[in-house]
Amino acid sequence: MRICSIASGSSGNCIYVGTESTHVLVDVGISGKKVEEGLNAIDMTSRDMDGILITHEHSDHMKGLGVLARKYGLPIYATRGTIEAICRMSSVGKLPEGIFREIQEDIPFQIKDMVIKPFQIPHDAAQPVGYRLEHENKSIGIATDLGKYDEYIVGKLQNLDALLLEANHDIRMLQVGSYPYYLKQRILGDKGHLSNENAGRLLCRLLHDHLKAVLLGHLSKENNYEELAYETVCQEVTLGDNPYQSKDFKIQVAKRNCVSDLVTV
Repeated sequence: MRICSIASGSSGNCIYVGTESTHVLVDVGISGKKVEEGLNAIDMTSRDMDGILITHEHSDHMKGLGVLARKYGLPIYATRGTIEAICRMSSVGKLPEGIFREIQEDIPFQIKDMVIKPFQIPHDAAQPVGYRLEHENKSIGIATDLGKYDEYIVGKLQNLDALLLEANHDIRMLQVGSYPYYLKQRILGDKGHLSNENAGRLLCRLLHDHLKAVLLGHLSKENNYEELAYETVCQEVTLGDNPYQSKDFKIQVAKRNCVSDLVTV
């Protein structure tokens, strides 16, 4: 299996996950042109995709959905709540008839040789999910837009080979920053976003000897920066109650506007 972040951050998210014969996008919160350029960088095209998995309806996760769906007829996988929310958004435009495939939390489904397991996430959207994608004995997890984590989420992300995990903000930067009070409270709330510290603490619960790669994603443009997210998460891992140090794993930050390394597991 392979994973590559095409774009990741509060301004737009798009992730490629694939096997030898199955290729999907998780979210398309960037323009269709940028999706195509990102896929070209890893020798793929939008026509190679077998579907689009949407986590939730916020624009930084589905900005390019209408264009890609109309141009390539790619099936869109999402929960009923997310589908209904997307259909109410005029910015998406008219979508082809029958393009949606309704999915449910905790009910696995298959696209060719890839098994996909959606799970609930706490976020202020209609019916948001994260995804665990599996092929044979390999698995990749996508967990962003989490206001908090609990035992349910920890259970869904056990024994992964690779993980893209939200490290959205530095709490101090957010608290003293220019955001209005209500927005700060939303981000810090149980249906907001994971801080760098909480990303590190969650990661400590998921570490195991065979975890190949961790991508830190969905960084806030105003309330975080790459080095801070990386250092904070690494510090939580090294000082946390686990037998590992951060240098035991390949931890990297997914870039806002350019393609990450293609990780193969």
